[in-house]
Amino acid sequence: MTLALAVVHVVVWHSYRAEEQKAFERAAAVYTSAHPDVSMEPVAIPYDAFRAKLEAAIPHGNGPDLFVGKNDDVGEFARAGLIVPVGEVDRGQFLDGTLPPLETDGKLWGLPLAFKSLVLYWRTDRLDRPPASTDELFALAKTLRPRWPLVYESGAMFYHAAFVQAFGGTILDGNGRPALDSPEGVRALEFVLKLQAILPDEATNTVAAQLFNDGQAASTINGPWFAGEIAPGVPWKVAPLPIVSPAGRRMRPLVTVEGLFLPARARQPEAALAFARWLATDGALERALDGKQTVAARAAWDDPRVQHDEFLQAFRAQLADTEPMPNRPEMRAVWEPAQQALRKTLRGAADPRSALAAAEREVLEALRPPPPAVPSLPWALAGCTIALFALVSAWRRLKRRGGLQAISRHRWAYAYLLPAALAMAVLVFVPFAVGAAMSLFHYEPAGGGRWIFVGLRNFGDILASREGPVFAPLSFYYTLAVTALWTIANITLHVFIGVTLALLLRDPLLKLRGIYRMLLIVPWAVPNYITALIWKGMFHRQFGAVNGLLVALGAEPVSWFSRFWTAFAANLTTNVWLGFPFMMVVTLGALSRIPRELEEAAALDGASRWQRLRHVTLPLLWPALIPSVLLGAVWTFNMFNIVFLVSGGEPDGATEILVSQAYRWAFTRGHRYGCAAAYAVLIFIVLAVQSALFKQKSEEARA
Repeated sequence: MTLALAVVHVVVWHSYRAEEQKAFERAAAVYTSAHPDVSMEPVAIPYDAFRAKLEAAIPHGNGPDLFVGKNDDVGEFARAGLIVPVGEVDRGQFLDGTLPPLETDGKLWGLPLAFKSLVLYWRTDRLDRPPASTDELFALAKTLRPRWPLVYESGAMFYHAAFVQAFGGTILDGNGRPALDSPEGVRALEFVLKLQAILPDEATNTVAAQLFNDGQAASTINGPWFAGEIAPGVPWKVAPLPIVSPAGRRMRPLVTVEGLFLPARARQPEAALAFARWLATDGALERALDGKQTVAARAAWDDPRVQHDEFLQAFRAQLADTEPMPNRPEMRAVWEPAQQALRKTLRGAADPRSALAAAEREVLEALRPPPPAVPSLPWALAGCTIALFALVSAWRRLKRRGGLQAISRHRWAYAYLLPAALAMAVLVFVPFAVGAAMSLFHYEPAGGGRWIFVGLRNFGDILASREGPVFAPLSFYYTLAVTALWTIANITLHVFIGVTLALLLRDPLLKLRGIYRMLLIVPWAVPNYITALIWKGMFHRQFGAVNGLLVALGAEPVSWFSRFWTAFAANLTTNVWLGFPFMMVVTLGALSRIPRELEEAAALDGASRWQRLRHVTLPLLWPALIPSVLLGAVWTFNMFNIVFLVSGGEPDGATEILVSQAYRWAFTRGHRYGCAAAYAVLIFIVLAVQSALFKQKSEEARA
């Protein structure tokens, strides 16, 4: 009699795609075939949601047994208690520089799988050899025109760090404090300003890929992921980054080490760790050959096939001139201010020194100690008292108005409504109550993550504008003013354009009215994030259709996102394009219910077309439009997608609205969830007041 083999099931989360995903899954299958007592389940999680899913799942024991993460999360994950150390390893098995980024507090928190840094991609049909220095790039600019010698996302701090570190600067010092405002940082920013003369304007990663594929750019700076974006048939190679001539050193980009991490509440920690050790060492060669991963295992680089792979060898050569991505939690507070300082300097809005000094002050403000806790018992008693008083008042009012008898008489009708009422409670009221309660707390990631009760401190910080001057973009009042202007301008244009088009389409003599209606509804039918991305591309300074039209008309191209009013206009144009069809459809429906006889009678009395519109049509139309205007105002007030995707808040957060500002506090400024929840409560209060005013106007219009 044979006993059935007990199989251990190990779940591994990763965010790989394309060839990397295939290579990872093949490696897992190889391990499973050699270990029949283990069942491996690789689960691909979208990159943008990966971190949030880990933070939500691991504390409750619903996470994976193992996950592939980045070294820059190590400090925060370790401090929050989301991962556990992996123990000692043979350090000689891994390349120099791949283990320290996974260490903090004297412990190793992950096993290195691969390292990823920036290198130089160059087209062999445009250049005879890769440029060895930035001086060569400036010289190439004179011979390659109208093509560019180099393109990269110059407004991104991740790329700019390579110049800062070439000049000997750093992002964080050894104590975790920002080191942006340093002589080296200023020199790097001054040099990049000069470099803009040979770079395309406002280049993003998408623009860089397009220019490189089209042959308009001879080289580009990017990471290993860029290889999948190169079009078939493009002749290209990779090389280490050039020397920054004024610094006398090669560009030193940040290097990210991908590792396998063991969650704190893994169900199968022993089996998961055994697979991690195998994949990081014995399983590295297959990942390097099939997935083109720049693996950390030293033995894989001794294989002749890897030694003759020019792509992999370029990254290996660059590794000697890299700086590990800081894994301290403080790094998360640096990115947004540093990037704003970079972009502000590149568009000429500030000099390098003042921009970097302002960014450093903003980082230090974000890193201030958490607020002190306040006693929660008085607040709990006050909340219970208010809730009890509200329930008693509601009961008395119901009893006084005979509501109990009505409920008894119509109990079956109320029973039918009960599922909908429960759904509303679960999906609307409970989340709202939880969010409102969060506004009274401060989240501190240390020690496994804890919530500190601070009372109204978050509201006080927001309303007292403790984050900066009242008229600065971070201020609640400034953002409220921008949001109000945004809402009023949008609704005015939505109503004007929608009503005008509806009146034109109402004309019975107009031919092809059905086709016109269908075409005018298309902007509303297309998902708004797709529309936002299309319009963002159309507003690009150098390659956008809007500036192309301006140039054709003899005007100068506009850098739309470098100034408040032009960036606001770009957002406004996009949202008006999305919003006017809704008002047009509502108006067409309302016009169909207005009797034609009234307008005909007015015409017989000698009223002109304008008088008929003003004194007959619009007064009858307005009561039907008010609910739609209210709904449109609420939508526009919270139109996150357009602001986030079109202007991104540029310049320097000046075009942020309240809802996008709340997002920034929650996810890009150090997990300030309490502050973000307070923003949400304030948004609700503003919208409640706005709705009450609209209701009053609606009742007056009906009267």
